[in-house]
Amino acid sequence: MKARDIMNRKVVSTPPEASRRAVAELLVRNGISAMPVVDANGVPIGMVSEGDLMPRDESEREARRDWWLKALSEGEDLNPEFVKYLESQDRSARDMMVSPVITIGEDADVVEIAELLSAKKIKRVPVMSDGRMVGIVSRADLVRAFASGGQVPQPEPVLEHGAGDVAPVEKAGASRPLRKAPAASPSAAAGSDQLSAGTFRDLALQFKLHEVSHREEMKNQVAETHHKQANEMLRTRLAESSWQHMLRNARAAAQKGEEEQLLLRFPCELCTDHGRAINAPDPTWPATLRGLAAEIYLRWKKELQPQGFGLAARVVDFPDGVPGDIGLYLEWGRREVS
Repeated sequence: MKARDIMNRKVVSTPPEASRRAVAELLVRNGISAMPVVDANGVPIGMVSEGDLMPRDESEREARRDWWLKALSEGEDLNPEFVKYLESQDRSARDMMVSPVITIGEDADVVEIAELLSAKKIKRVPVMSDGRMVGIVSRADLVRAFASGGQVPQPEPVLEHGAGDVAPVEKAGASRPLRKAPAASPSAAAGSDQLSAGTFRDLALQFKLHEVSHREEMKNQVAETHHKQANEMLRTRLAESSWQHMLRNARAAAQKGEEEQLLLRFPCELCTDHGRAINAPDPTWPATLRGLAAEIYLRWKKELQPQGFGLAARVVDFPDGVPGDIGLYLEWGRREVS
């Protein structure tokens, strides 16, 4: 199958002069996380996402995920705090978009598309024909193609973006939440035993699409788990018994010849900058800590730093190349610690 066979022809887009609030409202209204920015000729010149709407000043980015979790909740309006921020900033879609935009042609094979999305770590890609955007293909479209057993969906009319502040509001199926692909249809399974190169290509495609779906599902599950953990650690206070337990573990580690002990492992969401200062490393990283991590830092500073102990923060994993979990380590192996 080709891009033209699976692409969604109803594309939500925005002109480059659209305001920040107009872009936000369009994303929320359509339940999508990103869309193309197109010029007057319908040519995509960039992509703008919910992340591009966030503050660039790190001190202003605190709780940004919470804004969007509420803003994108079904049936709810934009968070008032977020609206206030949007109205206080005079930036257009052109100012916020990521450019240049990656595109594909109508004849692009679905296997190539799946590999492109995976390699570039993107979720959707505009489809071009004769220099104009005619559709968009997302991971969800690839999964639906796999689930349909190779049946080509009926084409739908293309929607152009409007000349006003935002594009016409249409539900963009290309950006719907990805769901686990169901089993292949009986008709597809019936031909799976045929000995032909075409059959083998279909089998390989089904496997790749299933892998894309599985990775996305696992990524979403991990992100949801981390978000719940971060929220819990925001609410949790450092109990005296927990603190003493940490110190006993540290003493036991020292008795085994170790020079540091992990006090707490926590999602990067617990940091106001999602762990970027810790990863840099930036000496101001303690100011980004929140919740339980911040309480441990303050307890260390008051009780343990005067005794010569150090406290280090390190990113312990990098899912998709970005900071994941972060660890707070109590150190005593160096003569000079900070």
